[in-house]
Amino acid sequence: MAETFYATGKRKNAIARVWITPGSGNIVVNDKSLEEYFGRITLQQLAREPFATSAGKNFDVKATTSGGGSSGQAGALRHGIAKALVASNEELRPVMREIDAMTRDPRVKERKKYGRKRARRGFQFSKR
Repeated sequence: MAETFYATGKRKNAIARVWITPGSGNIVVNDKSLEEYFGRITLQQLAREPFATSAGKNFDVKATTSGGGSSGQAGALRHGIAKALVASNEELRPVMREIDAMTRDPRVKERKKYGRKRARRGFQFSKR
């Protein structure tokens, strides 16, 4: 069996478990093709971003994503693919760092506070 590399990517509340193996460049997410799973082209481009800078065309990706929304899952997939590529070839680390794919994006939704409508939005004030 060909050598398989595993990594976990995270973004917001989404988690992506990614396995890469030498192959022809197919990306399968939750048993669907990338185009089928992520309908928006921007999300497809985001997930493919680590391959644009490296010799990633010769890797097949199998991933499972859970939690969050489609944007978070695409970001988690990007993070996981970048980490798996670095696990396969340590020389790719500076390239992945340059496109900011190795850093876990820490931005998450702020919690709702009491006396407020959302995290920061107050209730509408009526003078009369």
